[in-house]
Amino acid sequence: MLRYADLPREFNIAAHFLDRNDDARTALITGSGPVTYGELKTLANRAGNLLSRLGVRRGDRVLLALADGVESVAIWYGAQKIGAVTAEVYTYLQPKDYRYFAGYAEPAIVVADTRTLGPLRAAGVTGLLVVGARPEDLREGEHHFETLIAEQPGTLDPAPTGPDDVAMWRFTTGSTGAPKACVLAARSAPLAFDWFARGVLDLRPDDVVLPVPKLFFGYANNMTALFTFGAGAKGIVFAERSTADTMFRLIAEHRPTILVNVPTMMSAMVAHPEAAAQDLSSIRVCISAGEALPLELHRKWLATFGVEVIDGIGSSEMFHGYVCNRPGKVRMGSLGQVVPGYDVRVVDAHGEPVPDGEVGRLQITGETAALGYWQAPEKSAEVFVAEHTVRSGDLFTRDAEGYYYYKGRADDMLRVGGRWVAPAEVENCLRAHPLVVECAVVGYEEQGLTLPRAFVVAGGELTAAQVKEFVRSRLAPHKCPRDVVFVEELPETASGKLNRLALRRH
Repeated sequence: MLRYADLPREFNIAAHFLDRNDDARTALITGSGPVTYGELKTLANRAGNLLSRLGVRRGDRVLLALADGVESVAIWYGAQKIGAVTAEVYTYLQPKDYRYFAGYAEPAIVVADTRTLGPLRAAGVTGLLVVGARPEDLREGEHHFETLIAEQPGTLDPAPTGPDDVAMWRFTTGSTGAPKACVLAARSAPLAFDWFARGVLDLRPDDVVLPVPKLFFGYANNMTALFTFGAGAKGIVFAERSTADTMFRLIAEHRPTILVNVPTMMSAMVAHPEAAAQDLSSIRVCISAGEALPLELHRKWLATFGVEVIDGIGSSEMFHGYVCNRPGKVRMGSLGQVVPGYDVRVVDAHGEPVPDGEVGRLQITGETAALGYWQAPEKSAEVFVAEHTVRSGDLFTRDAEGYYYYKGRADDMLRVGGRWVAPAEVENCLRAHPLVVECAVVGYEEQGLTLPRAFVVAGGELTAAQVKEFVRSRLAPHKCPRDVVFVEELPETASGKLNRLALRRH
């Protein structure tokens, strides 16, 4: 197993993950056809040269607001090759969101495309490098990517960066507040590749990886355009939004072997009217992450598609997954066992381990840990409690065999009638109802009291009274939702997680 001490003192992510591959092998599969490693290397080198020409220097931040595609991957690697720091944001944000990210990150340059150009302009962001636009549509001070990239040389020596140099920013999802940047050193990438991609997935050169989340989300970026390249495998990239129809089409066209999924999409795929007709036999493993996979949804997925799911948990703070089930050794309802390379404990408020079976916070130690949150010393001290150690807000239990079970977020727990209620427990109960397609439970206040409210997406005629009676027959009375709201769909964050903050504001 690779350790930090094994890494060379000079280490560049682009040189390590991209440049070492055979030029003739396919790196990316796109709607326009395959792109070889040789073609991607040349484009990445040109992108690095272009960024340097535009004034980006080693250690500067490059903010990418790009749809997934060959250009977004090449620019990311080009920035890495010159020693810049990459940060990615979602492409369907409002101007106020882009204004926040640009002001917070203070990047040397922001890279946009035709989708994000308007909102970024409205946010007051200037000096943009724009991909895919017509030259005549750009304003003074904006840079046309296609014109400038053609003028750049296709060779580029990697900057002499080291494993301790800051290489990436990964933003937290912002599901409960403003996103924060986790500042990550270059060492996180090779260590996570060895521990997770090799140690858990056994990622192989013949693997084809299809991501549900877009590449701004570190989980998808790692699996599609980082770990995949470390193994000399192929990633599928597509610009359009992820829907169940899109996933089924891409699976049929490209026959991926690994599906990088999230529970919200798994629910949509299972509920699709043509789900039973889909052929997912090429997929050797479906990974689920982003949030815990409900047991009932796991069962429905297996019954519908027969594809093994390995559920796990990771975070931007630790770069990738640190607890995960293993192919062929899945324990449904759990998030699996510790990923090699990490020390994971369930601890109390003082950081002391609790006995197996008791609920506590998850504390993770591993050399992939971020250096902290950007410009947030108090929050960094609260979360990064020791060297390479993160104490998360996730509540877990562990059994005697080392399997970990998610019990909710500490900040999601509801104090109802003096007793704690875990929304995840009520949600799992609700999902067992045959007419409940999806659901979420959050707290609301009434006359100074906190009460549970259920938001339900129903697949047929269902009343609030029936929902309450179903829960009351299976759980303690204080866990029963006092209010039931039927909705067409649940709000999501850009990364596909349930947006509980939006529900609390309902």
